[in-house]
Amino acid sequence: MLHQNPNPSLWSGRKSETIEYWHQAAIAIKDLKLDEDQLTPKVGILGYAGEEGVKRNQGRLGTAEGPNAIRKGLGTLAFHLPERSRIFDYGDVYTEDSDMESSHELITKTVFNLLETKHFPILLGGGHDLALAHGRGVFQHLASKNQKLGIINMDAHFDLRPTLEGKGHSGSPFFQLAEENPGSFQYLCLGVQRSVNPKSLFNTAERIGAKWMVMEDFRMNNWEVIQEKILWFLDSVDKIYLSVDMDGFSSAFAPGVSAPSPMGFRPEFAFKVFELLASSKKLISMDVVELNPAFDHDQATSRLAARCAEYVARKVLAIRS
Repeated sequence: MLHQNPNPSLWSGRKSETIEYWHQAAIAIKDLKLDEDQLTPKVGILGYAGEEGVKRNQGRLGTAEGPNAIRKGLGTLAFHLPERSRIFDYGDVYTEDSDMESSHELITKTVFNLLETKHFPILLGGGHDLALAHGRGVFQHLASKNQKLGIINMDAHFDLRPTLEGKGHSGSPFFQLAEENPGSFQYLCLGVQRSVNPKSLFNTAERIGAKWMVMEDFRMNNWEVIQEKILWFLDSVDKIYLSVDMDGFSSAFAPGVSAPSPMGFRPEFAFKVFELLASSKKLISMDVVELNPAFDHDQATSRLAARCAEYVARKVLAIRS
């Protein structure tokens, strides 16, 4: 089994007699035995300690260490989830002998089971190829409910590149999901940078019916237009899966990524988008990917990744409770 049980020692921080921090609320669960309580609001954390997809896409290696770095960042954060909420850490899926596809199968199965047992899944990457496995699990969950999924990717890249000799990679997850779900693939990419996406990718986005906003337009002074575009997208689907690629942020705030850029979006703007998505009551799953601790400065990127996960979880569970 391509799974490693969670390490409770990663969840540490200030001590107090009552639950005041995430490390006190997090419960390490062995062997992917999911909590099946249907009533309690809960977060299910699953790490993807894999970077084979990044390697295939010629990116900087080190993302396999991302999940644990985010856990450390989460552990120190103050606990403001609803009082009844539970946080379950289900450990990491890893890749063995470059067999990324097998690790993807386990992730897909686990995401499906997390959703079926009423968790709010938060997946921690790891390479962005995680989105293929994650998206498959969400599609499977919604299939029997006849509900339409919308995918929102906050990213400098479309990640619509073709596969390489039939094999996926960190630049191809949404291309693969589009091919697997013809007619039902609804995709909005926010923060696309022209400098790292050639014309061929814009053509691919047009062909599959994707929506996007380039970085030049994805700014606070254009909020009314951005909000209208997001709300239109939300109205066209039943549920939302959110993917947050840390390289979408400006490298001033997120230097520890595989493909840093000085021209990305700012944290306070991203959090404004998070709040809009959570308030729709349609957000059912998220991942935070492409953290590369080997290139981080003073844990700035891992702390930001943790804040992204905490903020979305807090907003979503407040609505559910």
